[in-house]
Amino acid sequence: MHRMPCMARSLTTNGLFAYTRAYRHRVSPMRRTIFYVSDGTGITAETIGHSVLTQFDGVEFDTFRIPFVDDEEKAHGAAARIRNSYATGGVRPIVVNTVIDPVLSEVLATSGALMMDVFAPFIGPLEAELGMPRARRVGKAHGLTDFAEYEARINATNYALTHDDGIDVNYADAEVILVGVSRVGKTPTCLYMALHYGVKAANYPLTEDDLDKLELPKRLVPYKPRLFGLSIDAQRLTQVREARKPGSRYAKLEQCRHELAQADKLFRRENIPVQNTTHTSIEEIASKILSQLGIEKHMF
Repeated sequence: MHRMPCMARSLTTNGLFAYTRAYRHRVSPMRRTIFYVSDGTGITAETIGHSVLTQFDGVEFDTFRIPFVDDEEKAHGAAARIRNSYATGGVRPIVVNTVIDPVLSEVLATSGALMMDVFAPFIGPLEAELGMPRARRVGKAHGLTDFAEYEARINATNYALTHDDGIDVNYADAEVILVGVSRVGKTPTCLYMALHYGVKAANYPLTEDDLDKLELPKRLVPYKPRLFGLSIDAQRLTQVREARKPGSRYAKLEQCRHELAQADKLFRRENIPVQNTTHTSIEEIASKILSQLGIEKHMF
């Protein structure tokens, strides 16, 4: 089998665009295999790689994460796995690489895959600017470096769980209170903000009684500046509810349309900011909520 020469490149949006396009006319663009390889958890590689790959419509990606590649034996094992994928599928794999050790990266490059180094574009300029070499520490990006921050995340997560769906009505400590009809994404968004930002987020599900009255529930009135509404397209809401309670009135399209229309009226009447969750990632939803409410917290 003919093997294309290995070309290590930095992971930049332009680079990935250029090289993906270059091979589209040589192989079928329908499916490509991506390996996220790291000497740590692989979370950074997967997060960045996924963000870039979503820019390419019409290509389906089969993704695999290979974490903790922190010695030559593991690097050779990962290279063999990638090389086997190449031999089996006949299409050159793409490796999104966050391995720090250049020796291990060279071993990975023997796989014949297109190598995309996440850190390469940043290290050189930063070393020059800061006047010092980088510390080659494995797994630093997701290490436990600040116990206070870790504890804040745990406390925020516990808060989100105990204040889910109006279970605990004491919202005094809430930084954000998400409001919306059932199944619009309130709970996962609260948990995401807690885990990644340490934000104490609660949520309140609008009941049929709330929607019929078109009044802000009394328990929420004192915290109106912290409220944020979530909405969703009726068709998508029907699909989500049908999976939860098949054949129920709760999942009927007309019921979903009615609830969403009433919720929208309430949000407009009370001047509550709203985010539609239908085609928006949870990361983007959380970021927009924090931005609009003026909550400035960095991601852990």
